[in-house]
Amino acid sequence: MTVLAASRAPAAGNPWLVAAIVVVPTFMEVLDTTIAVVALRYIAGGLSATVDDGEWVLTSYLAANAIILPMTGWLSAHLGRRRYFLLSIGVFTLASGLCGMATSLDQLILFRVVQGLAGGGLQPSSQGVLLDAFPREKQGTAMTLFGLAALLAPVVGPTLGGWITDQYSWRWVFLINVPVGLLAFGACYLKLRDPDYLTEARLELRKRPFSFDSIGLSLLVLVMVSWEVMLSKGQEWDWMGDPFWRVQILAILFGAGLVGLIWWELRHRSPVVNFRPLRERNFAACCLIIFFAYAVLYGASTSLPGLLQTLFGYDALTAGLVMSPAGLFALMAMPAIGMLLGRGTDARWLLVAGLLVMAAGNYWMSQMNLDISPGQVVWPRVLVVLGLSMCFAPANVAAYLYTPLELRGAAVGLLSLLRNEGGSFGTSMAQTLQERRDQFHTLRLGETLDPLNPAVSSFIEQAQGQLATGDPAAQQQLALQALENLRQQQASALSYFDCFWIFAMVTLALVLVVPLMKRSVAAKGAHIASE
Repeated sequence: MTVLAASRAPAAGNPWLVAAIVVVPTFMEVLDTTIAVVALRYIAGGLSATVDDGEWVLTSYLAANAIILPMTGWLSAHLGRRRYFLLSIGVFTLASGLCGMATSLDQLILFRVVQGLAGGGLQPSSQGVLLDAFPREKQGTAMTLFGLAALLAPVVGPTLGGWITDQYSWRWVFLINVPVGLLAFGACYLKLRDPDYLTEARLELRKRPFSFDSIGLSLLVLVMVSWEVMLSKGQEWDWMGDPFWRVQILAILFGAGLVGLIWWELRHRSPVVNFRPLRERNFAACCLIIFFAYAVLYGASTSLPGLLQTLFGYDALTAGLVMSPAGLFALMAMPAIGMLLGRGTDARWLLVAGLLVMAAGNYWMSQMNLDISPGQVVWPRVLVVLGLSMCFAPANVAAYLYTPLELRGAAVGLLSLLRNEGGSFGTSMAQTLQERRDQFHTLRLGETLDPLNPAVSSFIEQAQGQLATGDPAAQQQLALQALENLRQQQASALSYFDCFWIFAMVTLALVLVVPLMKRSVAAKGAHIASE
């Protein structure tokens, strides 16, 4: 067993000021993955397009974002992290303004691709800056600050997007980034500097012959575009039942491309995507936990508004307001988690506690019914978001604690990619599960709805008695329609509750991954044991 001590001094400058500066562009970028969701119908109508075509506004952004995220380590190493961060903020801000001024759907999709490519560098760069700005005993605090942006942005995104769209226009969903981006660019330009180890690494790279991994980049584009389009359109195209073989072809391209990408990058001297951090088991375990935890968060965040709007009659803004208090509790909990990490609490125990709270919140939602009040929706949602907020900082501390400095850039990019793709996966699976379970429950509830069932006969007689139309045939038809509406309502409710139950089981299963991790204490003077 080898013992490694920390070998890095914190970056120069006030770390709290640095943190305040870099979390703003991160919040802005993560917000853009969810803020446009509620505005899709308005965007499609405003640009004379169908809603299905309008979904490419989301898919194009996510695909472009996914392509750039694993490359951020390579780009930071060659350009310098500060220079790359500033470039990302500038292009993201410009692309946001162009999105707000787009006059056609094709233009908007093109600008969203540019926005996604630029935005992909913001999360990993800001996270790397925070890790270098704070000493190791305050790594929990650093990841807590990053978590405030990465966790709260998707929580408040739909509510903010709905309010902006209702009060102003869908264009302001994008234009709001322009003043924020300009302020963030100016502050980062004045205050950020690259640490010595990154400067030395970049100088060392310049001494070597330049080698660009074009094959790796091509495979990465193939993999991420296939994955994002498959997730976005899979349910619409009936997944593996697609008669035109679109999903099947995308799945083959994704699988073959991923195998080829891993094989090629592990052999390349200067890979555009470095998979070597995954050899460290703490990092690999945290990648798995973060991927599925964010899948559950986004899945629940997709299913709950659907339940509230379709079955309870809430509008988008009211549904968002019911979900918003969870963000306040997460905001209060994360500093406490950072303090516990700073005092030497093993990150693994906090991970277990957070996952159990998250599972409890989803299970609570699976036990709801159609007679609940808005207040009874708030508290299970609070548990879900609170549980993830308890997991976020510990998972990030444990992930990077044993990762060598020279692999940190690649590790940050990979974890950011899996966090984002977990959200895409959860959103797609929630939609698929809800629709498939809706069909299942509709058939099951209809198995006993026949005239020989005394309960059915009683319901129809009572309904006919309440429908004084004067036409017996019309009364019977309306009574049967009322029974059908009730069946559809109950089937839909059961399908949403099934989704929450599955999310609870997935979160509970993640607890089994934690014992595979090594001791993860980020306190001053603590030693790191490498097995």
